[in-house]
Amino acid sequence: MSHADLAAATWRIERGRLVGAAARLLRDLDEAEDCAQDALLAALDAWPRDGAPHNPAAWLMTATRNKALDRLRRRAMLAREHAQLAADDEAMGTQVVPDFADQLDAARDQAEIGDEQLRLIFIACHPTLPRESQVALTLRLLGGLETAEIAHAFLLPEATVAQRIVRAKKALKGQPYELPRADERALRLDAVLAVVYLIFNEGHSAAGGAQLLRPALCDEALRLVRQLQHLLPREAEVHGLAALLEIQASRLPARLDAQGRPVLLPEQDRRRWVRLLIQRGLAALAMAQALDADGPYALQAAIAACHARAARAEDTDWHAIVAGYDRLLARHPSPVVALNRAVAVGLADGPAAALALLDALADEPQLQRYPFLAGARADMLERLGCVAEARAAYAQAAALTDNAAQRALLLARAKRLGH
Repeated sequence: MSHADLAAATWRIERGRLVGAAARLLRDLDEAEDCAQDALLAALDAWPRDGAPHNPAAWLMTATRNKALDRLRRRAMLAREHAQLAADDEAMGTQVVPDFADQLDAARDQAEIGDEQLRLIFIACHPTLPRESQVALTLRLLGGLETAEIAHAFLLPEATVAQRIVRAKKALKGQPYELPRADERALRLDAVLAVVYLIFNEGHSAAGGAQLLRPALCDEALRLVRQLQHLLPREAEVHGLAALLEIQASRLPARLDAQGRPVLLPEQDRRRWVRLLIQRGLAALAMAQALDADGPYALQAAIAACHARAARAEDTDWHAIVAGYDRLLARHPSPVVALNRAVAVGLADGPAAALALLDALADEPQLQRYPFLAGARADMLERLGCVAEARAAYAQAAALTDNAAQRALLLARAKRLGH
């Protein structure tokens, strides 16, 4: 890996921490992002010339803080100049230039959360922002996701998501970039969990690009949710989300074949599933259910546990999974949950029953350009022997996805059915 590639890769992984550190100093998300970007440019200039540092992440963090401190010093200088025009320096106290680096270290020592990313998630999920803006902003800042990828995750136009991010940044400008009090934290928890969940989902099934998986995002989401478990041990949905992510992460080694092609769940080699992650997931699920079993993440985790407990695909209790989706749909209805339930019905009661449910979802606005609806229809049509219709549905699903690996899989299935 070249020095430039190392700088870019490290920056992408550390981006959220860099922005979080700068934001605490500057109280301005646009400026914080600029400082992180300036640090990357500095690395791209220095590392090829001087060699890569021993700790690339620490180098970028120091550079980002220095860029932020430079901006603060310029602010202080301008403030003193303006004050001198209005009043005597001594009366205004403008000679005193605070040591911002010392302030940052002191704040960090006192903080309950020592992680910049987790702190920034709670800050960006400010209650004055609409939920969708909270999630979109924190995904952009912390997940390293581009606006188009966030739009795909929300099943929304890219322009809509871009407007939400811009408005959220403006609304938060000047806000204190510190961890909110415990009572305020509870008000932001739902949005925080949604952020972590969507970061994991983007790593688990990338919206675009050549690769299906982005393991660094999955690892980051797992790290964050584990920290939340320590911070909020009595919150059922924190444990529910942890259970869901641990179990889903356990399957990652089996999701690609030797050639890097996607492997669907029923065809995966379950010997490659990570048993430790499954055990962690089941333990977290038990904690969630002991506290409250009706939250959306706990209910999804219970469904995932049905798969995890089946040693072979044919051992899967699909009727129990359908019942799990019934509970989830009754308490937390959504078109995507209805789609997943329909697929489970197809495996429990046959493809004809599933196809009727899938066709009933065709007019749902959120699913109009959702490739997994077309893909599910294609699978059920193929199982019913409707070759031409299945081939067309696979082609439709391929046209809707922006992920090259998923597209290749769908086109291969269409080709397998002939012309």
